[in-house]
Amino acid sequence: MGVENAAEQAQVLLRTRLCNPDFIFTIFSHSPDSNYSKLKYIMSSSVTEACNNSALLLGPRGCGKIAILEMVIKDLLQEYPDTICVIKLNGLLHSEDNCALKEIARQLCIENQLVFSKMASFDDNSQFVIAMLRECGLAHKTIIFVLDEFDLFTQGKQRLLYSLLDAMQSVTSQAVVVGVSCRLDADQLLEKRVRSRFSHRKLLFLPPSQEDLQKILQHALLLPTELGLPSQYVAAYNKKLLNTLSDEKFKDIIESLCHSDSTYNHLLRFLFAAVCHMDTKSGYLSLDNFKTALSSIQRQPKLEALQDCSILELYILVCLRRLEVKELETTNFNSAMKEYKSVHDSFQTSDYYAWNVCLRAFEHLLQRQLISLVDNRGHSQSVEFRPVRLLISSHELHQGLKSYRSCPAILHKLLDRGV
Repeated sequence: MGVENAAEQAQVLLRTRLCNPDFIFTIFSHSPDSNYSKLKYIMSSSVTEACNNSALLLGPRGCGKIAILEMVIKDLLQEYPDTICVIKLNGLLHSEDNCALKEIARQLCIENQLVFSKMASFDDNSQFVIAMLRECGLAHKTIIFVLDEFDLFTQGKQRLLYSLLDAMQSVTSQAVVVGVSCRLDADQLLEKRVRSRFSHRKLLFLPPSQEDLQKILQHALLLPTELGLPSQYVAAYNKKLLNTLSDEKFKDIIESLCHSDSTYNHLLRFLFAAVCHMDTKSGYLSLDNFKTALSSIQRQPKLEALQDCSILELYILVCLRRLEVKELETTNFNSAMKEYKSVHDSFQTSDYYAWNVCLRAFEHLLQRQLISLVDNRGHSQSVEFRPVRLLISSHELHQGLKSYRSCPAILHKLLDRGV
């Protein structure tokens, strides 16, 4: 098998891994302190001890709440076949109580091979769900209710949540309610009557730590020796990859990636892009692949907007930045023009434009949202008198000037000097 063919197989394997949440999060399933272990204990106890449970999975989007939940449900279905029924709702679709209860009834009918009535009223569906909870409890069958976007179910009178949790107070019922939300205060949104029936178990999902990050990188990108790939190629690939992962430049790339978004989802998209840029001729993942991946997934609209600016607009932005450093109380078009004139007088620049041309450039920056008005008051004032603020950081402006093809050298000096 040639290197190129082996590299293509390796690339397919890595892509498949990165698109499979079960594989990625498997490394966290062995620890007893992991959210996987805690959630599995809560849900499995309802099956083994015939009791009712409820829990909330809270944390930012992209931190693995649904992925871990799906892993737990999949494992429980394998361990306890024919004793678990899963009902899934989403607050974006089913936040209205009548709609949600009808969807629960529909899924229960499908699961138990019953005929679903579209014409059933809210009370009919409510009685049916309570009856199914009782019957499933008597048959030692656990119903798992998954409420994604849980905070949206707390809007309105919360009749659905109250009905479910109240029915679960019965000795005969055997159910688990798992709410998933990106709002950390989701439990505080519950009414008193609903909160009193909730178990208040909360699992917090956070972006990966540095230690977890290293585990994921190695777990996802290192090649196994038992899948038929040439052992020499696998050894060489893994050695080069470990060298790349320990490189300070690679650590800077990861730091830059996590600075904008440190979630698992963002990391996996970045790794997938790096694998897609992998050179199959050499057969290895290089530092350049990760650099290219970073630039492809990190859109920088401010830098893109700077590329379409005129030289005059760049001068105005630099002048506004210098005024920020001076900490003037009010920064507006007129103060920017004074700074612009002082720069011209000090350095005798050739780029000096008339007042009305500068005003048009200033208005263009407002339209591009590189600067904005401080407030909406003073509509009667002309735009040149109204205070403004920069919407682009010093670092972004510096990067934009560096990548601007015909940027005058004086602008770099002015930005570096600040004052």
